[in-house]
Amino acid sequence: MEQAENLLKKINKKKGEKEESDTSQGFIHKEDEIDEPDNYESDSADGGNKNKSLKDFFINIQTVSLTDKIFFVQNLRVMIRSGLSLGQALRTISEQLTNSKFRRVLKNISNEVEAGIAFADSLKKYPKIFSDLFVNMIRSGELSGNLEDVLEKLHTQMKKDHDLVSKVKGAMIYPLVVVVAMVGIGIAMIIFVVPKLITIFDEFEAKLPLATRVMINITKFITANGLWVLLFLVLLVVGFIKFSRSKQGKNVLHKIILYIPIFGNITKKINLARFCRTSSSLLKTDISIVESLKITSMVVSNVYYKAALKQASVKITKGVQINKVLSDYPKLFPGTVIQMLKVGEESGAVDSVLDEVAQFYEEDVDQVMENLPAVIEPILILILGFGVGGMAIAIIMPMYSLTTAI
Repeated sequence: MEQAENLLKKINKKKGEKEESDTSQGFIHKEDEIDEPDNYESDSADGGNKNKSLKDFFINIQTVSLTDKIFFVQNLRVMIRSGLSLGQALRTISEQLTNSKFRRVLKNISNEVEAGIAFADSLKKYPKIFSDLFVNMIRSGELSGNLEDVLEKLHTQMKKDHDLVSKVKGAMIYPLVVVVAMVGIGIAMIIFVVPKLITIFDEFEAKLPLATRVMINITKFITANGLWVLLFLVLLVVGFIKFSRSKQGKNVLHKIILYIPIFGNITKKINLARFCRTSSSLLKTDISIVESLKITSMVVSNVYYKAALKQASVKITKGVQINKVLSDYPKLFPGTVIQMLKVGEESGAVDSVLDEVAQFYEEDVDQVMENLPAVIEPILILILGFGVGGMAIAIIMPMYSLTTAI
């Protein structure tokens, strides 16, 4: 029995030593296993943060187009009409958008609306996406309980504005392409063709016409100082852009545009159409005439129309009628517009009158834009012919002289 007990003690002792050794080894391995995942998770988190910040950067530089906003307003109106809550409708629309920035903004607005914040107040936090016109019309719809009707008016307003801009851009594509092609051909001639002719002229030492000498001198200057010429052109473009964005630059350029033949008349009609359409839309949503003019002054593009409408909003608070205020600017607002506004104020239907005037000018702009290529084409042909003809004379005249001399 004693031997059996001693043997049992030895076995238990060895077993305890083995368990202690295993536990010690297991503890060491466990520490190693913890360190490795911790380091891995840290690296993964750093990489995730970098990827997230990079993704946020690309999302933030995205822009929300007018087409995206039209899609948003149209679908929101349909969903509210169908009985969906505002928050649910916003969330559903955000899931359908391909624009990451707009999708994120609508999700944030949806969360705020569901938390009890007013829809207009949420929109106001994103002034680069939603203009004062947009926010104030939505606010009016919320206060009056007619958000669906306001969204319909807002959709009409945005659609008309989009059509107007699209037609102006479409009409300007043709002349822009012609001008760019003309400049490109001229640069190619100066860089590649004229230098080869210069060597021929130098060999014969012939007396060259004035036009040829001017063209050769220009070519030599550009080829010898190409980088400086390119730098000068870049600085000229950058300087012009900065000047055009400054207050003084806008005043000068916008005044010149108003007096340019053809384009000045188009500019006036576009600004009048926007003024009438925007003011009509705002007045129909029960926004005061003073506030409507302030908002409209931010919508029109020409600084002189902006200033006139701001002055009008101030003078109206003193009891002056809008038609009398705008009559102080006869070069901006034609007599027909003033008379129509006078009739609208006397009958109490300014919004309807402005709507009709807006429709008139929008149709007029459509017609002008359709005929614009036909009007500009002869002018472009003359300019193109003058440029090509001048270059041809400068090249052909000395070639003819050389052949007769030979």
